[in-house]
Amino acid sequence: MSHGFTKVRELEIPEMAATAHLYRHDRTGARVLSIVNDDENKVFGITFRTPPKDSTGVAHILEHSVLCGSEKYPVREPFVELLKGSLQTFLNALTFPDKTCYPVASANTSDFYNLVDVYLDAVFFPRLTENTLKQEGWHLELAGRDKPLTYKGVVYNEMKGAYSSPDSLLHEHSQQSLFPDVTYGLDSGGDPAVIPDLTFEGFMAFHRDHYHPSNAYAYFCGDDDPDTRLAILDAVFSRFEPREVAASRVPLQPRFTEARALRKPYPASERLDKAMFTVNWLLAETADPNLNLAMHILEHILVGLPSSPLRKALLDSGLGDDLAGVGLEADIRQMFFSVGLKGMHPSNAIKVEAIVFHTIKELVEGGIDPRDIEAAVNSVEFDLRENNTGSYPRGLSLMFQALSTWLYDDEDHEGDPLLLLPFEKPLANIKGWLASGERIFEELLARLFLHNPHRTTVLLEPDRKMAKRMAADESARLKAVKEAMTPADLDRVMSEAKELSRLQGEPDAPEDLASIPRLSLADLPAGNKAIPTEARTLGATPLLFHDLTTNGIAYVDLAFDLAVVPDELLPLVPILGRALTETGTARRDYVDLSQWIARTSGGIWAQSFTAPVLDSDRAEGRFMIRAKATAEKFAETAEILTEILTSARLDSRERVGRIVSEARARAEQRLVPSGHQVVATRLRARTHAAHAMEERMSGVTGLLFLRDLEARIENDFRSVAKDLERLRGLLLARPGLVVNATMDAETLTRCEPALAAVAAALPETQAAMVPRGPLDLPGREGLAIPAQVNYVGKGVSVAEHGLSFNGAALAVNKLLRTGYLWEKVRVQGGAYGAFCLIDRIGGGIAFVSYRDPNLAATLDAFDAAADHLERLDLSENELEKTIIGAIGELDAYQLPDAKGFTALVRHLTGQTDAYLQTLREQTMATSRQDLADFARAVRANAAHGAVCVLGDEEAMTASGLDLDITRVL
Repeated sequence: MSHGFTKVRELEIPEMAATAHLYRHDRTGARVLSIVNDDENKVFGITFRTPPKDSTGVAHILEHSVLCGSEKYPVREPFVELLKGSLQTFLNALTFPDKTCYPVASANTSDFYNLVDVYLDAVFFPRLTENTLKQEGWHLELAGRDKPLTYKGVVYNEMKGAYSSPDSLLHEHSQQSLFPDVTYGLDSGGDPAVIPDLTFEGFMAFHRDHYHPSNAYAYFCGDDDPDTRLAILDAVFSRFEPREVAASRVPLQPRFTEARALRKPYPASERLDKAMFTVNWLLAETADPNLNLAMHILEHILVGLPSSPLRKALLDSGLGDDLAGVGLEADIRQMFFSVGLKGMHPSNAIKVEAIVFHTIKELVEGGIDPRDIEAAVNSVEFDLRENNTGSYPRGLSLMFQALSTWLYDDEDHEGDPLLLLPFEKPLANIKGWLASGERIFEELLARLFLHNPHRTTVLLEPDRKMAKRMAADESARLKAVKEAMTPADLDRVMSEAKELSRLQGEPDAPEDLASIPRLSLADLPAGNKAIPTEARTLGATPLLFHDLTTNGIAYVDLAFDLAVVPDELLPLVPILGRALTETGTARRDYVDLSQWIARTSGGIWAQSFTAPVLDSDRAEGRFMIRAKATAEKFAETAEILTEILTSARLDSRERVGRIVSEARARAEQRLVPSGHQVVATRLRARTHAAHAMEERMSGVTGLLFLRDLEARIENDFRSVAKDLERLRGLLLARPGLVVNATMDAETLTRCEPALAAVAAALPETQAAMVPRGPLDLPGREGLAIPAQVNYVGKGVSVAEHGLSFNGAALAVNKLLRTGYLWEKVRVQGGAYGAFCLIDRIGGGIAFVSYRDPNLAATLDAFDAAADHLERLDLSENELEKTIIGAIGELDAYQLPDAKGFTALVRHLTGQTDAYLQTLREQTMATSRQDLADFARAVRANAAHGAVCVLGDEEAMTASGLDLDITRVL
């Protein structure tokens, strides 16, 4: 049956074992890509072309707003209700420079169609009001006639956080410099200085003009019935008349005839006071399959490895701390490339630009090292064939790839979503051209880089006064607004804010909540899906084998025991991890080693893991060397592992110094975009030795260590090299090693001898285990950074107060996160997010906010959560919904390599299948009494919890929280 659609095209894609069907809706012209394969993790997405005309953030604010109630589902937050009570494996909405996407995914078919139904109603029939714009976008607040006006709003505060990140600003300015005449020259997310210019009329007009089937791109992928997909869509699309949507087309940026330069400031501090610089080129349209794939390979050649020629030239110059720029951007209509340095003096920008062009010129004239080309082709091909999308559903990755060519129409040309999905032909073309001696990458460098006048340079300079100037500008603007108001206007602002707060606190009607479709507890499997795990040995070394289908790829983890590493050496562990693959070995320099790894394997990298152990006060910590390779190349990959583990050079001051500088710069840059994680790690370090290890290796403690380490490398590198050698001697030994292998049985048979050889080559060093405990940190701590928003946290060890968590705590925590915290801290408080993190094994709890305009008010909301739980009159419907959502998190969909790693973690922390089944049953049996039990833990946090705030120093000083403030940036 056609269900009102005409099939435009059908294409078999053998690379993905899929068939793609392309449709047009007869009535409205809506476009549909329906991919049929055997992936149980089904994906749906509805996307609209939404190129903005300004930087008010209207597309971004609408992305939030349409999920705040709809025609069929008139509750305040259907999105949150789905988060509470769905088995979703992905549920989000995303704003891009030229499109807005609403994707969902689930491995349960009934649940999947529920998600699709709610999302379709949300985007096409939302209940948009002025209060929706005020809540999600911006509004004025006034505490009294004699008080100053302030701006509030979720997106407003989110973007203030984004504009506090130099990396985010650099990306925006680099892209906008290349596209001054089209949508990519604006900020679709919203500039905080411009967001208050958005009117309700403009808000509603944008939805009317863009959220229509004629401007829609619907996508399905997975093993559900393809006929049902069309019937669902037609039932919605047929309610609309066709509309002309040419106005939403994304035009091509006209070409420059000469290069341009841009200089911009960013909010700096005493510590964060270095410049960032990029050279940027507009390349070509994304839609050429051969060129698109060739550009991805060329990106890898230039900057993909530590030894890549352009990366190496820039970093070896010593002019900066780390690489800057996004590299290749290929998700918009015209590709661009951006590269440069960060952590540099502004006066060196001209030198950096000269290095970039000199290196490219040398590559064009002298030719690219064939080993770099081989390594890049192998790496890109491996990624294509593996199709490992991490925690993202595979179908979602395909959707974004299809959209990169689907959206872009001209009057005589229609976008094609299938151009880039089949990769065998362009890959074969490139290999064939290379085999015949064609210098395709040198020619691309000459044409698109060296002789391309459409290029820009962007210099982002530190400005220590900028943060205060921005705050003063905002205050002046608000003062002018207030001065233009009459007393009646001021009363109206207060009245409207009060009404908004009332509506935000008003519960949904039970019958409206019941309208949200969901599964029942009876639909959930009673048992966990066990990950196949067989305990074996490689000689005297324990081997965990997970017999899973991996399409001939071997995933291996070598887990070394961190229990033997003293606390003073723990912060060196991440440096050792990078040094093993980035400093060279006794037999080859780091360039040869990088090339060897890339042309042989799918990657070799280090990763640390720490966690409490079940029914023990012990902290489990592992330093893991992880590798993946095809079965055919695993023996050679094992040779690489043996060489780096036994003979990596740790005595190169230049290479170790470079690794440390990059690590320090990246840790500093992480503070603003990932401030909630920084605060959570800091709080948890007080509660358990395992989390103290994490803080020493990757938290603020680790950052402070890296700063001292840089000085030691400059003044006393011999002592640093000695510490690295000591660490290697303690850590990289066969005793304490656990090998984890995820692959099918046939692949293991082929790989096992090589794995055994790696273990046998390690020294038999025996070392004593080191006693550990939590960190002693200030009880009320402020970490000052130059930011316009805050990250507020409070946490405690409930175990110290005689409390513990069982499986029911997972459901109550889910309820708290998606209910009370969402409403109090995000909706009413204006923060972008808030979390409650429980350590069910170690017995810790922490509340953390994200991009938060508040301080004391957020801590008050955290403390009041106990009262909320004790007073909450939870209906059976809401309780069951919460349980379903918690089970969905327990049953999170994973690809085979992630399953194998999860099984390793469970083994190391004592989580047996029997324990996990008990956890599931406790979750399924959650009752109202469990809310009161959880409230005891929250009350312990309110009474005894430590406070940690990362954010603006002046705000912390003025907060009255009596924080012990340290400037970390």
